[in-house]
Amino acid sequence: MNNGTSLLKCSDVYVRFGGVMALSDVSMDVQEGTIAALIGPNGAGKTTLLNVITGMVAQTEGSIFFRLDDLSEAQPHIRSQKGMVRTFQNLEVFSHMTVLENVMTGAHNLYKYSVLDSIFKTPRYFSQEKKCREAAMEKLRFVGLEDDWNKNAVDLPYGKQRLLELARAICGDPVLLLLDEPAAGLNPKETSSLGRVIAAVRDELKITIVLVEHDMELVMSISDDITVLNFGQVIARGTPGEIQKNPEVIKAYLGSDD
Repeated sequence: MNNGTSLLKCSDVYVRFGGVMALSDVSMDVQEGTIAALIGPNGAGKTTLLNVITGMVAQTEGSIFFRLDDLSEAQPHIRSQKGMVRTFQNLEVFSHMTVLENVMTGAHNLYKYSVLDSIFKTPRYFSQEKKCREAAMEKLRFVGLEDDWNKNAVDLPYGKQRLLELARAICGDPVLLLLDEPAAGLNPKETSSLGRVIAAVRDELKITIVLVEHDMELVMSISDDITVLNFGQVIARGTPGEIQKNPEVIKAYLGSDD
Protein backbone atom coordinates (compact mmCIF):
# COMPACT_ATOMS: atom_id res chain seq x y z
CA MET A 1 0.00 0.00 0.00
CA ASN A 2 2.87 2.37 0.74
CA ASN A 3 4.40 3.40 -2.57
CA GLY A 4 7.07 5.54 -0.94
CA THR A 5 5.66 8.84 -2.20
CA SER A 6 5.19 11.56 0.40
CA LEU A 7 1.77 13.19 0.08
CA LEU A 8 1.77 15.34 3.21
CA LYS A 9 4.76 16.63 5.13
CA CYS A 10 4.51 18.63 8.34
CA SER A 11 7.94 20.06 9.19
CA ASP A 12 8.98 21.49 12.58
CA VAL A 13 5.50 22.75 13.46
CA TYR A 14 5.04 24.92 16.54
CA VAL A 15 1.70 26.32 17.75
CA ARG A 16 1.50 28.71 20.65
CA PHE A 17 -1.78 29.92 22.19
CA GLY A 18 -0.74 32.82 24.40
CA GLY A 19 1.65 31.31 26.91
CA VAL A 20 0.68 27.72 26.10
CA MET A 21 2.76 25.72 23.62
CA ALA A 22 0.20 23.39 22.03
CA LEU A 23 2.64 21.87 19.52
CA SER A 24 6.42 21.87 19.77
CA ASP A 25 8.69 20.85 16.88
CA VAL A 26 6.17 18.39 15.41
CA SER A 27 7.02 16.70 12.12
CA MET A 28 4.91 14.11 10.34
CA ASP A 29 5.34 12.49 6.93
CA VAL A 30 2.28 10.83 5.40
CA GLN A 31 2.94 8.44 2.53
CA GLU A 32 0.49 8.26 -0.36
CA GLY A 33 -1.90 5.33 -0.19
CA THR A 34 -1.62 4.75 3.56
CA ILE A 35 -3.58 5.20 6.76
CA ALA A 36 -1.41 7.30 9.05
CA ALA A 37 -2.72 7.34 12.62
CA LEU A 38 -2.11 10.10 15.12
CA ILE A 39 -2.58 9.02 18.72
CA GLY A 40 -1.91 10.33 22.21
CA PRO A 41 -3.64 11.29 25.46
CA ASN A 42 -6.34 13.93 25.63
CA GLY A 43 -4.76 17.34 25.20
CA ALA A 44 -1.72 15.96 23.39
CA GLY A 45 -2.29 18.25 20.38
CA LYS A 46 -3.78 15.82 17.86
CA THR A 47 -6.74 17.95 16.79
CA THR A 48 -4.56 21.05 16.84
CA LEU A 49 -2.29 19.40 14.29
CA LEU A 50 -5.29 18.52 12.09
CA ASN A 51 -6.38 22.15 12.34
CA VAL A 52 -2.92 23.30 11.24
CA ILE A 53 -2.91 20.87 8.31
CA THR A 54 -6.31 22.10 7.11
CA GLY A 55 -5.55 25.78 7.72
CA MET A 56 -8.03 26.34 10.56
CA VAL A 57 -5.19 27.21 12.94
CA ALA A 58 -2.05 29.06 11.88
CA GLN A 59 1.22 27.55 13.01
CA THR A 60 3.57 29.81 14.94
CA GLU A 61 6.52 28.22 13.14
CA GLY A 62 6.99 25.39 10.66
CA SER A 63 5.75 24.33 7.23
CA ILE A 64 3.00 22.25 5.65
CA PHE A 65 3.73 20.68 2.27
CA PHE A 66 1.06 18.89 0.26
CA ARG A 67 2.11 17.19 -2.98
CA LEU A 68 5.29 19.31 -2.80
CA ASP A 69 3.24 22.54 -2.67
CA ASP A 70 3.98 24.78 0.30
CA LEU A 71 0.53 25.40 1.81
CA SER A 72 1.82 26.86 5.08
CA GLU A 73 0.01 30.17 4.52
CA ALA A 74 -2.89 28.89 2.39
CA GLN A 75 -6.49 29.48 3.48
CA PRO A 76 -8.71 26.47 4.30
CA HIS A 77 -10.71 26.72 1.06
CA ILE A 78 -7.50 26.57 -0.99
CA ARG A 79 -6.43 23.41 0.84
CA SER A 80 -9.88 21.96 0.22
CA GLN A 81 -9.56 22.71 -3.49
CA LYS A 82 -6.20 20.91 -3.46
CA GLY A 83 -7.96 17.77 -2.20
CA MET A 84 -8.03 17.92 1.62
CA VAL A 85 -11.28 16.91 3.34
CA ARG A 86 -11.82 16.41 7.07
CA THR A 87 -14.40 15.33 9.60
CA PHE A 88 -14.72 16.55 13.17
CA GLN A 89 -14.92 14.99 16.63
CA ASN A 90 -18.55 15.98 17.08
CA LEU A 91 -21.07 14.50 14.68
CA GLU A 92 -21.95 17.05 12.01
CA VAL A 93 -24.89 16.09 9.79
CA PHE A 94 -27.79 18.13 8.43
CA SER A 95 -30.46 16.49 10.57
CA HIS A 96 -33.56 17.45 8.61
CA MET A 97 -32.13 16.85 5.15
CA THR A 98 -32.34 13.39 3.65
CA VAL A 99 -29.42 11.01 3.76
CA LEU A 100 -28.89 11.48 0.02
CA GLU A 101 -29.04 15.28 0.28
CA ASN A 102 -26.44 15.19 3.07
CA VAL A 103 -24.01 13.26 0.90
CA MET A 104 -24.67 15.50 -2.11
CA THR A 105 -23.39 18.50 -0.14
CA GLY A 106 -19.98 16.81 -0.06
CA ALA A 107 -19.72 17.05 -3.85
CA HIS A 108 -20.38 20.78 -4.07
CA ASN A 109 -16.88 21.53 -5.35
CA LEU A 110 -17.07 18.98 -8.17
CA TYR A 111 -20.25 20.04 -9.94
CA LYS A 112 -20.70 23.62 -11.07
CA TYR A 113 -23.68 25.67 -12.08
CA SER A 114 -24.55 29.31 -11.54
CA VAL A 115 -27.28 30.91 -9.47
CA LEU A 116 -29.08 31.72 -12.69
CA ASP A 117 -28.85 28.08 -13.77
CA SER A 118 -30.53 27.16 -10.50
CA ILE A 119 -33.24 29.81 -10.74
CA PHE A 120 -34.16 29.09 -14.35
CA LYS A 121 -33.57 25.33 -14.12
CA THR A 122 -31.36 25.23 -17.18
CA PRO A 123 -30.15 22.01 -18.85
CA ARG A 124 -26.79 22.58 -17.16
CA TYR A 125 -28.49 22.65 -13.76
CA PHE A 126 -30.29 19.34 -14.36
CA SER A 127 -27.18 17.72 -15.82
CA GLN A 128 -24.98 18.70 -12.88
CA GLU A 129 -27.60 17.74 -10.30
CA LYS A 130 -27.99 14.31 -11.92
CA LYS A 131 -24.22 13.73 -11.75
CA CYS A 132 -24.18 14.84 -8.12
CA ARG A 133 -27.02 12.49 -7.16
CA GLU A 134 -25.36 9.57 -8.91
CA ALA A 135 -22.05 10.25 -7.14
CA ALA A 136 -23.82 10.50 -3.77
CA MET A 137 -25.70 7.23 -4.30
CA GLU A 138 -22.46 5.51 -5.25
CA LYS A 139 -20.87 6.59 -1.96
CA LEU A 140 -23.96 5.53 0.00
CA ARG A 141 -23.62 2.07 -1.53
CA PHE A 142 -19.94 2.08 -0.62
CA VAL A 143 -20.66 2.59 3.10
CA GLY A 144 -23.79 0.40 3.10
CA LEU A 145 -26.48 3.08 3.45
CA GLU A 146 -28.10 2.86 0.02
CA ASP A 147 -31.39 1.59 1.49
CA ASP A 148 -31.61 4.63 3.78
CA TRP A 149 -31.15 7.25 1.06
CA ASN A 150 -34.57 8.87 1.46
CA LYS A 151 -34.69 8.97 5.27
CA ASN A 152 -34.05 12.13 7.23
CA ALA A 153 -30.54 11.98 8.65
CA VAL A 154 -31.91 12.58 12.16
CA ASP A 155 -33.84 9.30 11.95
CA LEU A 156 -30.73 7.18 11.46
CA PRO A 157 -29.14 5.39 14.43
CA TYR A 158 -25.98 7.07 15.69
CA GLY A 159 -23.69 4.46 14.11
CA LYS A 160 -25.25 5.00 10.69
CA GLN A 161 -24.94 8.76 11.09
CA ARG A 162 -21.20 8.26 11.50
CA LEU A 163 -21.14 6.28 8.25
CA LEU A 164 -23.22 9.02 6.62
CA GLU A 165 -20.61 11.57 7.66
CA LEU A 166 -17.90 9.42 6.08
CA ALA A 167 -19.90 9.00 2.87
CA ARG A 168 -20.28 12.77 2.59
CA ALA A 169 -16.55 13.27 3.14
CA ILE A 170 -15.54 10.86 0.36
CA CYS A 171 -18.17 12.16 -2.07
CA GLY A 172 -15.87 15.06 -2.91
CA ASP A 173 -13.20 12.61 -4.14
CA PRO A 174 -10.52 13.86 -1.73
CA VAL A 175 -6.84 13.14 -2.14
CA LEU A 176 -6.33 13.29 1.63
CA LEU A 177 -9.05 12.46 4.17
CA LEU A 178 -8.52 13.56 7.77
CA LEU A 179 -10.73 11.75 10.28
CA ASP A 180 -10.97 13.17 13.80
CA GLU A 181 -12.16 10.41 16.17
CA PRO A 182 -14.63 8.79 13.75
CA ALA A 183 -15.39 5.95 16.19
CA ALA A 184 -16.36 8.23 19.07
CA GLY A 185 -19.57 6.96 20.67
CA LEU A 186 -19.70 3.72 18.69
CA ASN A 187 -20.08 0.26 20.21
CA PRO A 188 -17.52 -2.47 19.38
CA LYS A 189 -19.59 -3.94 16.53
CA GLU A 190 -20.11 -0.52 14.94
CA THR A 191 -16.42 0.31 15.39
CA SER A 192 -15.39 -2.92 13.67
CA SER A 193 -17.72 -2.16 10.75
CA LEU A 194 -16.40 1.38 10.50
CA GLY A 195 -12.84 0.07 10.46
CA ARG A 196 -13.61 -2.13 7.47
CA VAL A 197 -15.08 0.83 5.60
CA ILE A 198 -12.10 3.08 6.39
CA ALA A 199 -9.70 0.39 5.18
CA ALA A 200 -11.76 0.07 1.99
CA VAL A 201 -11.51 3.82 1.45
CA ARG A 202 -7.75 3.38 1.36
CA ASP A 203 -7.65 0.13 -0.58
CA GLU A 204 -10.48 0.57 -3.10
CA LEU A 205 -10.84 4.34 -3.47
CA LYS A 206 -7.09 4.94 -3.12
CA ILE A 207 -7.62 7.82 -0.69
CA THR A 208 -4.82 8.56 1.78
CA ILE A 209 -6.06 8.93 5.37
CA VAL A 210 -4.85 10.66 8.53
CA LEU A 211 -6.70 9.10 11.46
CA VAL A 212 -7.00 10.58 14.94
CA GLU A 213 -8.53 7.96 17.20
CA HIS A 214 -8.57 6.71 20.81
CA ASP A 215 -9.81 3.20 20.07
CA MET A 216 -6.49 1.35 20.02
CA GLU A 217 -7.92 -1.88 18.61
CA LEU A 218 -9.19 0.06 15.60
CA VAL A 219 -5.93 1.99 15.20
CA MET A 220 -3.73 -1.08 15.40
CA SER A 221 -5.87 -3.10 13.00
CA ILE A 222 -6.01 -0.66 10.06
CA SER A 223 -3.07 1.75 10.35
CA ASP A 224 0.11 1.53 8.30
CA ASP A 225 2.08 4.08 10.33
CA ILE A 226 1.48 5.70 13.70
CA THR A 227 2.74 8.98 15.16
CA VAL A 228 2.37 9.43 18.91
CA LEU A 229 1.99 12.84 20.53
CA ASN A 230 2.33 13.67 24.22
CA PHE A 231 2.20 17.21 25.61
CA GLY A 232 2.43 18.60 22.07
CA GLN A 233 5.58 16.70 21.13
CA VAL A 234 6.23 13.61 19.01
CA ILE A 235 7.45 10.81 21.28
CA ALA A 236 7.35 7.92 18.80
CA ARG A 237 6.76 6.95 15.19
CA GLY A 238 6.49 3.51 13.66
CA THR A 239 4.35 0.61 12.57
CA PRO A 240 1.56 -0.67 14.84
CA GLY A 241 3.84 -3.48 16.03
CA GLU A 242 6.65 -1.08 16.86
CA ILE A 243 4.35 1.33 18.69
CA GLN A 244 2.82 -1.45 20.80
CA LYS A 245 6.29 -2.40 22.03
CA ASN A 246 7.63 1.15 22.56
CA PRO A 247 8.27 1.66 26.32
CA GLU A 248 7.75 5.43 26.16
CA VAL A 249 4.40 5.03 24.43
CA ILE A 250 3.29 2.36 26.92
CA LYS A 251 4.20 4.64 29.80
CA ALA A 252 2.58 7.76 28.34
CA TYR A 253 -0.54 6.39 26.74
CA LEU A 254 -1.15 2.72 26.18
CA GLY A 255 -0.80 1.85 29.87
CA SER A 256 1.36 -0.63 31.71
CA ASP A 257 0.65 -3.65 33.88
CA ASP A 258 3.34 -2.50 36.32
